[in-house]
Amino acid sequence: MGFLDRRGDAPQREPAQAGPAQQENVFTPESAAPYKAGSLEGLPASGRERLERMKEDIARGFFTSDLSVNEFLLVKEAGFEPLGLVLGSSIYHIGFQQASWNQNMEMRVLTQAMYHARELAMTRMEEEADQLGADGIVGVRLTIGRYDWGADLAEFIAVGTAVKHAGGELHRAPGGRPFTSDLSGQDFSTLLRAGYRPVGLVMGNCVYHVARQGMMQSMRNIGRNIEMTNFTQALYDARELAMSRMQSEAEAVQAGGLVGVRLNQASHGWGSHVIEFMAIATAVIPTKADHTIERPSLVLPLSG
Repeated sequence: MGFLDRRGDAPQREPAQAGPAQQENVFTPESAAPYKAGSLEGLPASGRERLERMKEDIARGFFTSDLSVNEFLLVKEAGFEPLGLVLGSSIYHIGFQQASWNQNMEMRVLTQAMYHARELAMTRMEEEADQLGADGIVGVRLTIGRYDWGADLAEFIAVGTAVKHAGGELHRAPGGRPFTSDLSGQDFSTLLRAGYRPVGLVMGNCVYHVARQGMMQSMRNIGRNIEMTNFTQALYDARELAMSRMQSEAEAVQAGGLVGVRLNQASHGWGSHVIEFMAIATAVIPTKADHTIERPSLVLPLSG
């Protein structure tokens, strides 16, 4: 498995290094349990019982979802039936890594932990969708929660609505796993009508230590307009690593492009100079050569 490769369908290329410090601490991460069709590994007994009840509900035409009314109707119009709300969870202990106060460097121990935990949550959500016979999951949300009883612990949650094509067309991703997408129901419907379909929610991340500025340099900058090149380069390098890893995941699922790219950053309690940059997007492929783009319609709100 390549560096931070959640899907495991193709070898990953190692992202460009961000500087001399990157040459140290090179590792191959331990693989999380890969996606296995029909697997319930890691799912508690209560979760398995919930899935069995959901299967019975689906058989009688009942579903659960977190789609809004508009999203639900548009997903139905696009030919997909909501089956049920699926989720995956992983409570993960975040390790420790020391960084030099005056050195820009990627914190690869933390990068691996944050990626691996999301990987576990995403895979369990996909396996729940597979249990329901879904083609994919729409409206995926990834969240991180922290609790007072574990200062170094974080819960990673992936949740979305499992859907199946009403006409029986198989819309799964390469490798047979259900597709995932964080697009809204409206965007999902628009994408399908235009001749594209999602194949997977792809992501890349980088936890980076931004070096502190020396006292003498700080004194020299007083009263001056000057670019802080060490800070600029650090944030630029970190974002580039996250973006390149996201693109590598997209290439692994044979995507034609990415839509809805979001680049998020957060500290997660590591201190002001350690930041995680996360890039996430929906990878799509064309379903036909002729793409008809609908003209926008004028909408006038009738509320006051």
